[in-house]
Amino acid sequence: MKEERVEDRLLQLLRTVAPGTPLREGLENILRAKTGALIVIGDSPEVMEIAEGGFAVNAEFTPANLYELAKMDGAIILSSDLKRILAANTQLIPNLSIPSTETGIRHRTAERVAKQTGALVISISQRRGVITIYKGNLKYVLRDVGVILAKANQAIQTLEKYRLVLDRVVTELSILEFEEAVTLFDVSRAIQRVEMVLRVVKEIEKYISELGVEGRLITMQLEELVTGVEHEGLLIIRDYTTAGDKPPGTILGMINSWPAEDLLDLSLIARALGYPGSASILDQSVSPRGYRILDKIPRLPLPVIENMVKEFGSLKNILNASIEELDAVEGIGEARARSIKEGLARYREQLVQERHN
Repeated sequence: MKEERVEDRLLQLLRTVAPGTPLREGLENILRAKTGALIVIGDSPEVMEIAEGGFAVNAEFTPANLYELAKMDGAIILSSDLKRILAANTQLIPNLSIPSTETGIRHRTAERVAKQTGALVISISQRRGVITIYKGNLKYVLRDVGVILAKANQAIQTLEKYRLVLDRVVTELSILEFEEAVTLFDVSRAIQRVEMVLRVVKEIEKYISELGVEGRLITMQLEELVTGVEHEGLLIIRDYTTAGDKPPGTILGMINSWPAEDLLDLSLIARALGYPGSASILDQSVSPRGYRILDKIPRLPLPVIENMVKEFGSLKNILNASIEELDAVEGIGEARARSIKEGLARYREQLVQERHN
């Protein structure tokens, strides 16, 4: 969970300084002029305690104003909502006992101020021409938009391949569910593939946050590629989990927190679902409750699906139920019972066709 919070904090910071924002425009102007700058966002008591000298500005924030004030030495202090430039030409004196890995004075000061105050601090190197952001113990060097775009496009291609594999694995799982031949290996592999897709998505989201307005096309591609993936994963977990005290979202979140090498061990995924034992547990036969397959039937509300699973207990029993038995379930009725039977038959036929393609 801690790692996830760090990731979320970074995404938020990247959106603050993304291309298309007034702040990024001002930073780019400073970068092109090769003047360098030290900028603190927020005038908390912790920040003002270590700020000396300079002069109060209290002017509207504009990229041009930021650029002009950066021509002077010292730090610039902005309001936390980025609407005002509060002070300029200020000397920051953080606690020198705070450790810093930086070499330049400006970057060393920025790192120490960020650690001491928790404020967002931006340092622009006059010599190297790079923008570095600091907040708390977090540090990130902003990269050229062209480089990020290239990496984002590469990640999208990887995501396309992962999504194709996921779709194939999930189709195989559906076929096995109808044939009553599912093992924990099949279930764990499907969940593993869902998680692999979601991990690539997180990487692309970081690129999108850093790209700002330049990432609109990547955003559209991402949305198209990941539609329904997490939902599918949660339904698979709901179908097979024996850990009744843990909601599907909690189990998926736990798997999401694992290092990459743990994700490769399918027996660990089986254990996360509540099945005890060694690697041989993957050969264990299991039966789905039916949530995911029933979700494929158009216009079938979740409360009705839940009533069916509660009544029949498994997909096998639902498939074998007569129209009269389905009709007896709360919220169904004869017309819906017929559409459920027809919907299940159509989906099964579709799977058979996909298997032969």
